[in-house]
Amino acid sequence: MNPVVKNILAVVAGVVVGSIVNMGIIMISGSIIPPPEGGDITTMVGLKATMHLFEPKHFIFPFLAHALGTLVGAFVATRIAATRKMLMALVIGLFFLIGGTANIAMLGGPMWFTALDIIVAYMPMAYVGYMLGKK
Repeated sequence: MNPVVKNILAVVAGVVVGSIVNMGIIMISGSIIPPPEGGDITTMVGLKATMHLFEPKHFIFPFLAHALGTLVGAFVATRIAATRKMLMALVIGLFFLIGGTANIAMLGGPMWFTALDIIVAYMPMAYVGYMLGKK
């Protein structure tokens, strides 16, 4: 297979698999750590209005979703890519970083979580995914 096509497929597969991991963790999070009482977290508007009720424990699973989604996506991209494996993993990290930054811009949240999420959950996890996935 053409290396360029294989690298494109690697990034697409990494984004898809990483997104599935991310959403899977978000979907189970409410059953493990219940959302705050009186808050509607089923819509973006409701989630934004409820954000002030969140305690630090409510940010554990969003962080894990962002970090593990990026890690797994970068791992998959690294394993599939024909060449430039680290670049493909970092592209996954950049994709999730852009999505996470947009999410923070829409929802807000405490500054400590914003900093932790942006600094730790994306590019470092993409690099770790690369390190785990390279041969």
